[in-house]
Amino acid sequence: MADRGRPALPVGLGIDDFDAGLFLPLSVVYATTVAGLSLGLAGAVVTAGTVAGLLVPPPAGRLVDRIGPKPVVISAQLVQAVGAFGYLAAHGAGGVLIATVLLAGGRQLFFCALVGLVADAAGEGPKDRPFAVVMMVRSAGFGLGTLTVGVLLGGAGPPGYRVAVVGYGCCLLVAAIVLATLLRVPHRPAPSARPVSVLRDRPFLGLIGVSGLFVLVVDFFLVGTPVFVLDRLPGPAWLPGAMPALHTALTSSLGTFALRCTRRWDRPRGMALGAAGHVLWCAITLAAIAVPHGWLPGNLPAGVVVLALASLVFGPRADALAEASAPAESRGRYLAAFQYAFTGAQVVAPAVAGLFAVSVWLPFAVVVACSVTAALGLRVLVPRLPAGATLPGTSRARRPCPRRRSRGTRCP
Repeated sequence: MADRGRPALPVGLGIDDFDAGLFLPLSVVYATTVAGLSLGLAGAVVTAGTVAGLLVPPPAGRLVDRIGPKPVVISAQLVQAVGAFGYLAAHGAGGVLIATVLLAGGRQLFFCALVGLVADAAGEGPKDRPFAVVMMVRSAGFGLGTLTVGVLLGGAGPPGYRVAVVGYGCCLLVAAIVLATLLRVPHRPAPSARPVSVLRDRPFLGLIGVSGLFVLVVDFFLVGTPVFVLDRLPGPAWLPGAMPALHTALTSSLGTFALRCTRRWDRPRGMALGAAGHVLWCAITLAAIAVPHGWLPGNLPAGVVVLALASLVFGPRADALAEASAPAESRGRYLAAFQYAFTGAQVVAPAVAGLFAVSVWLPFAVVVACSVTAALGLRVLVPRLPAGATLPGTSRARRPCPRRRSRGTRCP
């Protein structure tokens, strides 16, 4: 990462994800124990606020194209801080809903501008390694936050929840101050050409869909692991917490190593390798129903190692491919739309985990089908993506020429 983006950007993002890990697992618990809502009402209100955040990407993309990603990221952190402090004043469904909308909207606004900010801070050249570094930092921050909230859930009670909310808001303010004062990323105005509509770019829409299928596997792992281990095996009570912790430890420490080991592969091939890793994880995990009970502490973590390595190979390449495929005049719009791959996976993952009620193998079959479909779909998309976007040595891909060139003419 370029000097102007180091260390301010990793520090700011690490703080941001620490507070995300600190509060997001507490949202429903806080609404019930502190704000006084019933469990059913708290779940409905938090879900409604989160769904409202899905409306943010389209206007967020236009805003990024107009003023640049850095002020949008900082504004998103401030909006989330207001939402966090709003939780402190919430004593009913209305207050919780307003706070949740601010938090969810600010979070979506943040992610819509994040990829562009990392790309700008990285400077010229391929962006795969900067995205890997950011992935490691954010994973470490989120892991520390979830570890902290685990301590609070273990015995601090409502006073501890309030401390977590205050810490969440303060961390967001600190992260915003760090990025505003220390990160030097000049805004590069978008070219004056007419913006390209994402909805008319079928290859990029396909990339969003394919990426969503990849991401679904990790989200299913997070929400489905407790159900599988505790209700369907059953396994040791400590495994559902240890497995995500192991995943976080690996993704926060091996990002650049995994990228370096696969540096000779282009982006689609690396992402396809990630899909193969997802299928292997499903096989290893599902095999737990047939192995002796005493083998579970070795069998299931081995699958987590495979899943983490697959995520490390896929994640940075997906962001780099999306950034390189976006036309310069509409980069903000494109990268904001790309976030629907992640939000869509978050919405679908609980439904896939719910298939455990039908059969123990059915959710894994769905995940395998999604991974295979993603790999095949990516192969179909490669010739239709901008020239050079799939190669790790390019930073800004050239859009394909819309028509056959005549002699003596060149594509713009």
